[in-house]
Amino acid sequence: MEAAFIIVALVLLFAFLGLGAYVTTKVVKAAARGVDRTITQARRTVEDTTLKARSFGQVGVSGALAQLRLDLRSSMRATQQALYEGVQMDASLKESIGLFERLSAHGHELDDELKRLEAEPDRRRIADSLPDLRERTARITQAADSLRWAARDRARRFAEDDLSTLSAQIDIESGALRDWSRAPSDDFTSAPAPATPWSAPQPSQAPQPSQTQTPPAALSQPAPTPQYPWQKSPRPETTT
Repeated sequence: MEAAFIIVALVLLFAFLGLGAYVTTKVVKAAARGVDRTITQARRTVEDTTLKARSFGQVGVSGALAQLRLDLRSSMRATQQALYEGVQMDASLKESIGLFERLSAHGHELDDELKRLEAEPDRRRIADSLPDLRERTARITQAADSLRWAARDRARRFAEDDLSTLSAQIDIESGALRDWSRAPSDDFTSAPAPATPWSAPQPSQAPQPSQTQTPPAALSQPAPTPQYPWQKSPRPETTT
């Protein structure tokens, strides 16, 4: 019996240890993902700031490449945010997200190519390829902008329809409230109105203890002095 108890205790101990190790692993992985997202976001912010500085501070091929990358990244990021936020309220945007993911693959490919060209020493060759790069960037950004604005127009249309329906319902209710000839609801007229706290009892009814009022002290008769059994009786006065 004692050996069976020890075995059960060991099994429970190993089960708790295994569960603890699993939970710890999940927490560590979640923390690592959070750190990776933070690092990626920080790196992206630094890169965007660098591109803005290059697009304004440099001329020629370097400035043109930086501006193309900045336009591409800004459009794709805005569309991604609009679609992934909108799908929380409108499930029909899932198909749009699928199209955006395919478009995003072309966008990443173009962004990587523009990034490689930034380090290309042959500036004349890059200048010759700029028209094609601008056209590819415009096609991708226009497609992304089309998806983004279509999703926003759809959300705005739904909001306008809901507001129109709500306004119509409020107009109907307001008209009903202004119909003075309409009798009040029975739910509110069936119960009698409670008496005010200072109302006096009717003559035919005996006053209840809770309804009696104590007259002011200046008008009340002096109460007799109470006599208690433990008090001594006063001595009678004697005459001589």
